Amino acid sequence: MGVAPGPTLETERLILRPTSGEDFEAWAAFMADETVTRYLGGVQPRSTAWRGMMQVAGAWAVQGFSMFSAIEKASGRWVGRLGPWRPEGWPGPEVGWGLAQEAWGKGYALEGAVAAIDWAFDALGWDEVIHSIESGNTASRRVAERLGSAIVRSEPLPPPYEDHFVDIWRQSRGEWRARRAGLAFPPAKVVG
Repeated sequence: MGVAPGPTLETERLILRPTSGEDFEAWAAFMADETVTRYLGGVQPRSTAWRGMMQVAGAWAVQGFSMFSAIEKASGRWVGRLGPWRPEGWPGPEVGWGLAQEAWGKGYALEGAVAAIDWAFDALGWDEVIHSIESGNTASRRVAERLGSAIVRSEPLPPPYEDHFVDIWRQSRGEWRARRAGLAFPPAKVVG
């Protein structure tokens, strides 16, 4: 099956690559999990999950960036998607994350987000990065805090997610550079 155009990044425990057709079964299971999707717009049937995956793949082709599929190096399993994201009307250039339950508690969101933020600033030339997080999502709030981001405002997301009120966490490229050395993750290797 085809892979969307874009780079592949390798961290200590993850391979971050553009979306591939082979990701669909794991993606559909991820989007069918009520606990996982609680803060990601809710459970989706397979047909809607397929459209969402195609949207992410298409953003790679049209915008030159999108969320990466996160692959666990040790097992080769798809464990989630994370990375840069900016649909029309979005509150800013975001690096977000969403992982399957079996990947929770392993530090993958932080590890992958560090690599994705580095890439967004270095390769995409972004001046800032945001994370849009619902206030009840304590796990994602902890990731944002560990990344060094701070809440700058609260607002609803654009349609069709206008019923999701989120805190916008932000940091500038300069703030990231000042904090980056304090994070225990070596720079990701660009392998493709």
